[in-house]
Amino acid sequence: MATDAEIALSSNSWAFAEAKKLVDRYAKEAPEKGYVLFETGYGPSGLPHLGTFGEVARTSWVRHAFSILSDIPTRLIAFSDDMDGLRKVPDNVPNRELLAANLEKPLTQVPDPFGTHNSFGEHNNARLIAFLDQFGFDYEFRSSTECYKSGEFDETLKLVLEKYDEVINVILPTLGPERRATYSPFLPVCPRTGKVLQVPIVERDLDAATVSYDDPETGERVTVPVTGGHCKLQWKVDWAMRWHALEVDYEMAGKDLIDSVTLSSKIVRILGKRPPEGFNYELFLDQEGKKISKSKGNGITIEEWLTYASPESLALYMYQNPKKAKRLHFDVIPKAVDEYFTFVEKYAEQDAKQQYGNPVWHIHNGNPPTETVPISFGMLLNLAAVVNAHEASVLWGFITRYADGATPESNPVLNNLVGYAIAYYRDFVAPAKKYRLPDEQETAALKQLVDMLRELEPGVEAGDIQNIVFQVGKDHEFENLRDWFKALYETLLGQSQGPRMGSFISLYGVPETIALIERVLAGEDLGANQD
Repeated sequence: MATDAEIALSSNSWAFAEAKKLVDRYAKEAPEKGYVLFETGYGPSGLPHLGTFGEVARTSWVRHAFSILSDIPTRLIAFSDDMDGLRKVPDNVPNRELLAANLEKPLTQVPDPFGTHNSFGEHNNARLIAFLDQFGFDYEFRSSTECYKSGEFDETLKLVLEKYDEVINVILPTLGPERRATYSPFLPVCPRTGKVLQVPIVERDLDAATVSYDDPETGERVTVPVTGGHCKLQWKVDWAMRWHALEVDYEMAGKDLIDSVTLSSKIVRILGKRPPEGFNYELFLDQEGKKISKSKGNGITIEEWLTYASPESLALYMYQNPKKAKRLHFDVIPKAVDEYFTFVEKYAEQDAKQQYGNPVWHIHNGNPPTETVPISFGMLLNLAAVVNAHEASVLWGFITRYADGATPESNPVLNNLVGYAIAYYRDFVAPAKKYRLPDEQETAALKQLVDMLRELEPGVEAGDIQNIVFQVGKDHEFENLRDWFKALYETLLGQSQGPRMGSFISLYGVPETIALIERVLAGEDLGANQD
């Protein structure tokens, strides 16, 4: 009989394929440190965004998959590069002039424009920790500033100084002539200004572990230790140094960092250790197809997604197709919500191999919920559109009639879905609705549909209603039946796309649907009744 690990590896899960890399890495013996270390990186020069969440979530799923394949303990570090100098002022923060006056200083030395923490770096770190905790991630937070200043990185920093020429020869071929002439992997923190300086290093002392530079403003030669937080490494070298010092085994990165991963891997080998296993995911894009940026604040925030949908739907969106570029805009939410519940419903009927490949197994750490919902999110949105719902009680009046025994108390997941649907309808569906009156062909078809709906017996199945709608479209010889359904959506719902009409009519009610169609046939502008 196949073991759980063998079954998991035969599934179509990318997370297990990634975890297998670590199984192979330690196939001969476990790591000397006693655990496998996963790492995710965060640059706190801007507020955390969904891309940040996605990297931690995806890494956590690989970590959990590894726990099925191996008994080796694991740890996950969420590392903040908060000693980096602030290079530019983000667009999405208050008191921007305060940040402008502190450019080039380490983020943990830049005042907090929000006024809630000792520094901008600490504020953003707190935001990162808060949303990671909100999703229940099992991780350890590490601060670059603390690691540098505590001496934890000192031995590796000395090693970088010792291997200076080898390290610099990896980087220099990738730079232009002007940058090549001044490049140094060490960025001194100026004792006079507190700024992280990008200046040429003119002297190195291996025995004293110091570097010297000429102050660009005073011309004075300044000597500083490379240890104790007196220098910060350029980030590609810093990445390799961190991998070496912490003994990182796994770290994924965006597709835009493939070249950086290659360079950092070469450097960590120069320092004497093996680079971590990795995975290059595609980037998240905003509505216009541009890369999500934490400094610009484009795309959706964590808070915004959770206003309109559950954390699980967000997790599903992050899990699926990580090597495919994805738009992070509000219009992706309804599909993500409904796909999540589809996977939950399928899970109970799947065999072990299929379950390991089901996203909800990963999202819920191997224990998916069992509660399903009788009505899709998309259907709730369409119902909200027709009844102009701004209160949950309005939708529940239809739901209890459609789904026997369903109540807010007995169906808490559905009740949450109702709340999300009202919020999404209010902010996105209602403002975009645009009704029209039917043309001659459509009017005749709508009249026949009313006649056929009147003949239905109470309790008719949604599938039978759907067949009637299809038949009407065929009877009136629509060249493409899609045009018939589009006409229904545009005249009754005020949108070009919509639900399966049989299910919608069953939910809304046959008498109510007849009344709605008759209002349209009477020439009433349904949009005039929308708030």
